[in-house]
Amino acid sequence: MTSEPSSDITIRSAQAEVDDWIRTIGVRYFSELTNLAQLMEEVGELSRIMSRTYGEQSFKEGDRRGDLSDELADVLFVLICIANQTGVDLTAALEKNLAKKTGRDSERHLNNPKLR
Repeated sequence: MTSEPSSDITIRSAQAEVDDWIRTIGVRYFSELTNLAQLMEEVGELSRIMSRTYGEQSFKEGDRRGDLSDELADVLFVLICIANQTGVDLTAALEKNLAKKTGRDSERHLNNPKLR
């Protein structure tokens, strides 16, 4: 495991680094259902920052504002954990998903008057 994050990290290498971290520092993966709950918790923290920073809600006086980049990284970390423990290659999955979206939506968004 590298001690400094690389600016050129790939999805595949992120999966390997998270797996290494779990096995050496985290001891073991939480169960899949626990990780799903963790993911929802992290998404909730992200949602709170987003709704107060970009939406109509405001932070209460004394509220911890949070760090958007850290919350996004927390979501990504747990998502990678779930992929690792369920055998999903996120690189392959994203490539397949982008191909699906490209085929399905190649004209749809261009012809959507709501997006103009």
